Amino acid sequence: MKTHTAAHSAVHVDANWRRWIAENLMLGTPPAALTAVLVSNGIGAAEAHTEIDAAVRSPYLQGARRLANRVAKRDWVLAIQSQLNRLGDDAIARRERLSGDEFLQQYYRTNRPVIITGMLDHFAARSKWSLDYFAERFSERMVEVQFGRDADPQYELNSIAHKRQLPFGDYVEMVRNCGSSNDFYMTANNDSQNREALKELWGDVGALPEYLDNDTARRGFFWFGPAGTITPLHHDLTNNFMAQIMGRKRVRLIAPCELAKVSNHRHCFTEVDAKAVDLKRFPAMANVTIHDCVLEPGEILFLPVGWWHHVEALDISVTLAATNFLWPNDFYSNYPPDHDF
Repeated sequence: MKTHTAAHSAVHVDANWRRWIAENLMLGTPPAALTAVLVSNGIGAAEAHTEIDAAVRSPYLQGARRLANRVAKRDWVLAIQSQLNRLGDDAIARRERLSGDEFLQQYYRTNRPVIITGMLDHFAARSKWSLDYFAERFSERMVEVQFGRDADPQYELNSIAHKRQLPFGDYVEMVRNCGSSNDFYMTANNDSQNREALKELWGDVGALPEYLDNDTARRGFFWFGPAGTITPLHHDLTNNFMAQIMGRKRVRLIAPCELAKVSNHRHCFTEVDAKAVDLKRFPAMANVTIHDCVLEPGEILFLPVGWWHHVEALDISVTLAATNFLWPNDFYSNYPPDHDF
């Protein structure tokens, strides 16, 4: 009876174990070490040896190794740029009234961030917009806001689940009275509702013909929240303008060539906190340069496609984001369809 029970309780290599074996062989773990782990988990030594040997000889694994080698070669090329970047100044350049041609040649086509000053002075929003103005003009409009962010570490990845509607006047008072909070925030993810609800605001937004087309249907996205709101580290799938209308924001940026070190885990997000990097959990970040800048009211930050950025509001803030550049900006059509990285 004892022998019968032992036979039925024996552990065998199943699909989960085979995935584990393949992944660890790809990571370079010695076969003998994998065999020892299998045996320590109750798998017979003969079966463990057979499974490891079959995996090592598998043409599927050999094909996967060739693909991994290609990825490693691409990482090597990116690492060259990372090493060269460290030879220069880490500061994000500020350029006063940058011409369209200079912007295109020096920043847009070279995928470099820049802060542009002096180009928002003609926006009526710069002098008109305030909490009082919002409350007086749009108090009864129903808007959409993200709520409950503090309870969800993946609040941006799960942004759809955090949508809630309320009168704009109620939201304005929440922003006015909360002090500092990341629990609620009106973001670009709420645009479909808010663009129509607050459509008159766009009459206060001037054109930027040096950089953007004048399609009124693509005037941009409206971000509004209290001090303390955070957009966690991620990258966009297009080039982006951040035009700061009210308040200041601290932006931390990481170049796209650091992709292999940033631990991209899902879609365009990572669990790395650029404000306080946990080097025990993410040791590869030790040699990554984090560019730090504060965007002042009246300034525009050019966020090139693929650049990782972490954004923190230092004051009650309003930001307009725009993607309707004069030059090609479709970098999402060939984005990988499987978002688990």
